[in-house]
Amino acid sequence: MSQIVPLFLRTIIPALWLGWLVYWLGAALNVKLTRWRESLLSRLIYLVPTAVGVLLLAAPSRSFPLLNARFLPPGALVPALGAALVAAGLVLAVWARRHLGGNWSATVTLKEGHTLVRSGPYAAIRHPIYAGLLVGILGTALAIGEWRGIAALVIVLLTFLHKIRLEERRMRESFPDYEAYRRKTAALVPFVY
Repeated sequence: MSQIVPLFLRTIIPALWLGWLVYWLGAALNVKLTRWRESLLSRLIYLVPTAVGVLLLAAPSRSFPLLNARFLPPGALVPALGAALVAAGLVLAVWARRHLGGNWSATVTLKEGHTLVRSGPYAAIRHPIYAGLLVGILGTALAIGEWRGIAALVIVLLTFLHKIRLEERRMRESFPDYEAYRRKTAALVPFVY
């Protein structure tokens, strides 16, 4: 049983993230031309902390001695649950990305012929990609079981909340019916936020 935990941490969860990354990079090649893009400084405000969060999750625990204390006891059940959450979160993110199609961008942008997508997960959640990634990060943090995972989740959550504010302001300026859509949907978690 003790062999299962390293398998999840060293193989299954990284493989899920790697598969997602390969899809994400390939899908990024098929987007519309950009009409407007936020400034580099604006992008760095959320990209740098997000990179720190990824580093906290991906680096070996000995890299962060203050954060490598466990908040969960070791065992196989929690890493298995974590792997399931990673898979579910990444499926949500990919589903949302497919519905965005050519409107997608890693940064706050407005595309040529940009449309307000309300299909698929966007019917209930305005930012399902962020929701899915946060579920994946939560799953990874649970599987690691160390405080660095919780720190990464908090850092990425805060950066996504900042980016949501930027995106929503741009969407309200670009789409007259965005406010009605916003009132009918959750930002990240239905019935919560």
